[in-house]
Amino acid sequence: MVIAADSAKQPETMHTFCADNVSANSLPFGVPSIESPLVHISDFSLSRLPRIEFGPGVLGKLPAIARTYGTRALLVTGAGSLKNSPFWATVTDGLKAQGVAWLHLAVPGEPSPLMVDEAVRALRPEAVDVVIGLGGGSALDAAKAIAGLLKPGNSVMDHLEGVGPELAYAGPATPFIAVPTTAGTGSEATKNAVLSVQGADGFKKSFRDEKLVAEVALVDPDLLATCPASVIAANGMDAFTQLLESYVSCRAAPLTDSLAWGGMKAARDGLLAMYADAGDAAARNRMAYAALVSGITLAQVGLGSVHGLAAPLGAFFPIPHGVACGTLVAQATRINIDALQAREANHPALEKYAQVGRLLSKQGQLNQTASHAVLIDTLDAWTRKLQLPSLAQFGVTHADIPRIVANSRGSSMKTNPIALTDAEIAGILAARI
Repeated sequence: MVIAADSAKQPETMHTFCADNVSANSLPFGVPSIESPLVHISDFSLSRLPRIEFGPGVLGKLPAIARTYGTRALLVTGAGSLKNSPFWATVTDGLKAQGVAWLHLAVPGEPSPLMVDEAVRALRPEAVDVVIGLGGGSALDAAKAIAGLLKPGNSVMDHLEGVGPELAYAGPATPFIAVPTTAGTGSEATKNAVLSVQGADGFKKSFRDEKLVAEVALVDPDLLATCPASVIAANGMDAFTQLLESYVSCRAAPLTDSLAWGGMKAARDGLLAMYADAGDAAARNRMAYAALVSGITLAQVGLGSVHGLAAPLGAFFPIPHGVACGTLVAQATRINIDALQAREANHPALEKYAQVGRLLSKQGQLNQTASHAVLIDTLDAWTRKLQLPSLAQFGVTHADIPRIVANSRGSSMKTNPIALTDAEIAGILAARI
């Protein structure tokens, strides 16, 4: 951990939107149709969101916004790519001009509970007024957790889900500003910080509370221009997976459906284009938007089997989160559809999967069976075109499957549209080894 100085949650419960309260042929808001009936609008709740500033150049607003919280900031970034970019001077020179002194914490790789606790111990005496996370999901998660604990000062292990005492978080949190530099996790819009311990006894768990939500999210697509193709591929598929899984989640609601639909359309038109040319400004805008709304939708209604598996995979093996999601989503979608057809043939998620197939293929008249096939074919094609690696490349073997399956049934698996058997979950993994 390097600190440098300059002198100058379970998802909030929205109304459950499953087979008992919507017909299989209902369409969500945002999906144009003159034939289908309007979706019934049921009660729902919406958890807290940050103030969002979106658009090319909004990074320039950061110094003035930070100054509204005080005169001493902590900048949390990744290992070094941002510091070596022209954007670093925009931030640091701007803070200096606003009379804001700053400390810098670099986070190499995915944050661990130990890293967060060490940072909190080192930084508490510094009287930090605002924490600014600038980077990918790991940097934002680290910043979010540190901001949550700078004032209370206790260990993050007190609050991690599924490990330790799981004490309620009382706060208060230090104000947190999120500035994503990749288009993937949507952490800028969520209330959870994902922390990892890797190895045979490893885990990947969330510190989750609404008090951890960023005060402000600055989403500047220009920051994506320096992303390498491999990062664009993995993070973009993570964002799409989050949109798809929240769209078919058992907690899905008309509001989140509308956001997820628009996000998937943006990813359809932006992901492969940005992968081919990160200089494509329109593609960057689309993917920045897709990632942002994926964070909003997952925070409200949860995810599914892909993210249920990504947690133990990331804990036991050195596989980046986005890669795990991207390499599994086609097969997980296939298994979900097969399971629904076999056990819940009238489930509304079957029609929702068909709607996504029509969206991605731009073939609005396909029947449900054909739409399912084109959805899976499209996701398979994306996996190949984006050169997403197999699980075997990270050391996963067939002998590891039972251990991964046994540790996959966390909060994400609980909002999958259908409860999968161990054999079905194992089938997702086996197909990608």
